[in-house]
Amino acid sequence: MEKLLVENIAPMIRASNTHLQTFAFTKVDMGEKPLRVMGVKVHTGQNKKQILLDLTVSYVGDIHIDVEVKKFFCKAGVKGMQLHGVLRVILEPLIGDMPIVGALTMFFIRRPTLDINWTGMTNLLDIPGLSSLSDSMIMDSIAAFLVLPNRLLVPLVPDLHDVAQLRSPLPRGIVRVHLREAKDLQSKDKYVRGLIEGKSDPYALVRVGTQLFTSRVVDESLNPTWNETYEFVVHEVPGQELEVELFDKDPDQDDFLGRMKLDFGEVLQARVLEEWFPLQDGGQGQLHLRLEWLTLLSDASKLEQVLQRNRGISSKPEAPSAAILVIYLDRAQELPLKKPGKEPNPMVQLSVQDVTRESRVVYNNSSPVWDDAFRFFLQDPANQDIDIQVKDDTRQTSLGSLSVRLSRLLTAEDMTLDQWFQLENSGPSSRIYMKLIMRILFLDAPEVCHTSRPCAPGQSDVETGSSVDLPPRPSRASPDAQFGTESVIRIHLLEAENLIAKDNFMGGMIRGKSDPYAKVRLGGHSFRSHVVKEELSPRWNEVYEVIVNEVPGQEVEFEIYDKDIDKDDFLGRCKIALKRVLNSRFIDEWLPLEDVKSGRLHVRLECLPPTPNGAELEQVLMVNSLTQTQRSAELSSALLSVFLDRAADLPLRKGSKPPSPYVSLSIRNVSYKSKTITSTSEPVWDEGFSFLVKRPHVESLELQVKDEGGQGLGALSLPLTQLLTAETLTLDRWFPLSHAGPGGQVLLRVQLGILVSQRSGVEPRSAPAAGEETESPPAGLEPELYVREDGDPRGVGPAQELRQRLTHADSNSELAEGPHGQLQLTAWYHMDERKLVVIVHSCRKLRASSKDIPDPYVSLILLPDKNRVTKRKTTVRKRTLNPEFNERFEWELPLEEASRRKLEACVKNSVSFMSREKEPLGKVHLDLSQMDLAQGKAQWYNLKDDRSSS
Repeated sequence: MEKLLVENIAPMIRASNTHLQTFAFTKVDMGEKPLRVMGVKVHTGQNKKQILLDLTVSYVGDIHIDVEVKKFFCKAGVKGMQLHGVLRVILEPLIGDMPIVGALTMFFIRRPTLDINWTGMTNLLDIPGLSSLSDSMIMDSIAAFLVLPNRLLVPLVPDLHDVAQLRSPLPRGIVRVHLREAKDLQSKDKYVRGLIEGKSDPYALVRVGTQLFTSRVVDESLNPTWNETYEFVVHEVPGQELEVELFDKDPDQDDFLGRMKLDFGEVLQARVLEEWFPLQDGGQGQLHLRLEWLTLLSDASKLEQVLQRNRGISSKPEAPSAAILVIYLDRAQELPLKKPGKEPNPMVQLSVQDVTRESRVVYNNSSPVWDDAFRFFLQDPANQDIDIQVKDDTRQTSLGSLSVRLSRLLTAEDMTLDQWFQLENSGPSSRIYMKLIMRILFLDAPEVCHTSRPCAPGQSDVETGSSVDLPPRPSRASPDAQFGTESVIRIHLLEAENLIAKDNFMGGMIRGKSDPYAKVRLGGHSFRSHVVKEELSPRWNEVYEVIVNEVPGQEVEFEIYDKDIDKDDFLGRCKIALKRVLNSRFIDEWLPLEDVKSGRLHVRLECLPPTPNGAELEQVLMVNSLTQTQRSAELSSALLSVFLDRAADLPLRKGSKPPSPYVSLSIRNVSYKSKTITSTSEPVWDEGFSFLVKRPHVESLELQVKDEGGQGLGALSLPLTQLLTAETLTLDRWFPLSHAGPGGQVLLRVQLGILVSQRSGVEPRSAPAAGEETESPPAGLEPELYVREDGDPRGVGPAQELRQRLTHADSNSELAEGPHGQLQLTAWYHMDERKLVVIVHSCRKLRASSKDIPDPYVSLILLPDKNRVTKRKTTVRKRTLNPEFNERFEWELPLEEASRRKLEACVKNSVSFMSREKEPLGKVHLDLSQMDLAQGKAQWYNLKDDRSSS
């Protein structure tokens, strides 16, 4: 790998930009974590002399690579990288002796996904003239070796024959892409500081693997017309796909307008496919394409027909091709010496008209072996030549030349010449061995137009009985009208008072109390609170969350019971209409208990509609940590809605029988199962599922497609971080399935909504006395903004209290950063619960004492105690110097005692379990007597080492 980076990739990067001419790799450490093979699928190839393996590979590595641009004294690097994809390995040829396989050929059918953890990237971008250096540059370098049509060949036996043909076999077909036009594109050009909306200057990048074309720019248009044609070599169908990305041309950085993707399996079925494709990944508008599958014919009988058809096609930037020429350059013999006794460094230049390819250089050899392959598209093979120049490495000295008329191939057997060719202007015995193969590009299907607009010249509206009669595979999911209409109801079960005493003694002569608990029901979900022993005015302070749709007649029901050894006694019930909660969004009330003599229940209900704004997430996580109670599960910060549309190209059962697939979807410990579709590899489910998500930045949607017998048909792991970076937090497209072969995929619409509560984190209001009227806000004012004129704190709205509580220590921004980093905490005293509450928010700029990135956590102790009773600690965050926690901890003690205590917060590195002690990263001591515990605020504190005091 170090050799690949230093000798191959570094020169490519240096050549990519004039400002990177001094780019170099200074350190290459591949770490200790290996590449993992998550699944293997074996199937026979096109002939009996090969075996195909599809390996689902996953690399989550701890690599450490440093780079330097010496000219600008700039250093950067990579610490950690993820690479995921399907690697095809071909075992060919099979031989009758050990090692049984003659060579391995490896390649990615599609570009693998790559995620790089950069260090020093900001410094790198400061280089003049270098506007962006992203993962795509590294990905392009990997693609140049390992993504089709490029292959990596590893010979396993000496003197392997036909190496060039193994490395570059004849293609399966050629796809001709006509880039017609687009419509309703997004406007990116704005004037007068964005007040006046202009148009865009769109252009297209048309890509198949590493084959890339760029269209011309159409100035100031949202409905551009290109009418350009490109031709692509296709090897693996299904598997390889067409990707078109639209951009708005700008002087500084081009704006993304959207993309579309299409597997060539659809083009192979239809032969001619013309459609308006909707733009995905945040783009708007549609793209008009015509795609033609050209078959490779090994005889020249159809050539005149092909030439006649091509003459009627107006094609830019080049005329359409009639044939393809593949040249396998094998070796040369007895090339002339540069000087007596001095061997040349020969390379070969091959030219067809104005297109020239060059072979690699073989140093110090007059009989070189190249084993290279080259492809040329031919417009008129009957009247074209291939010119070959053998030169010394300086490109100045000629070692021989050759010109071959391509018309010779039209009359040759199988349109192939496989022989020695004598070199001209060379030595008397100088010759070169090549294999030349020509194939005619023939469109063997009737013209078909799938568009809703008039067909272009040369097209037809007549559909045949072939596979083109089938409706085209949708590029986006089609959810029903109810999809994405859910809200989340957050139910705060706070307290009750004046409950009936059910525990009596001595035959009822002595009246005791009750041991109350509550049952809560909404929309088929039920919850049960903890039991409060011997109490007629219990405090529960529990929170429950339910996903609801606006179905008429739903109610939130509460029932109170007294816990007994035999049968629990009924203490009353109450309910509230869900429609009222949905309309008002927030209700905080004392509800009288029905069917009993006395008692009432204090509840708070919030309606949280999902918001497609990822910028709200950090604030929501902090609000949830403040609202969190000790007896409730962690509050949800988002709602994930998944619409499962369909799947395609699922693998068959044994015996080539279609499966009966269903889908299992899960996040954390919550799972759903779809219906089962009988006997099909193209199932359509049309089902929606919703999940409450605690921490979207660290969770993933796990999807498994299974046969009804339990056999796995494919899997998908979708990190929710992909949604956080998507426009409107939505992805709607085909997702490739792992362990399902190269064609298996599933169509999903996945959208994330952030649950923003403006009324969270508020202490329960004091219960009004029986018969006391609560004051309502004046008409037109939201409850959370209303403050009573008499200054009664009960009138202060929850949102205002929350904003006060969440005032960050950015008021402490003057605080000089400590040498060990900083810790953000909130500490306050909860008067109603009589508890000291501490929220551990986050750390920043921790200083690691070793070369490895730490796994930090925070340990809390109330001094002077140093025992397990007062000790608390957060969860561990992996490999980060800026961990986010947002975790809440409580100590039950009187305010007077809390004010006499000191809080010790120690940030530690969770090292190996073999170590006796955890590695300290810094410590903070807070004297609670010097803090206003009634007005807790989030504050940043400098971390000290063990020898320093705070």
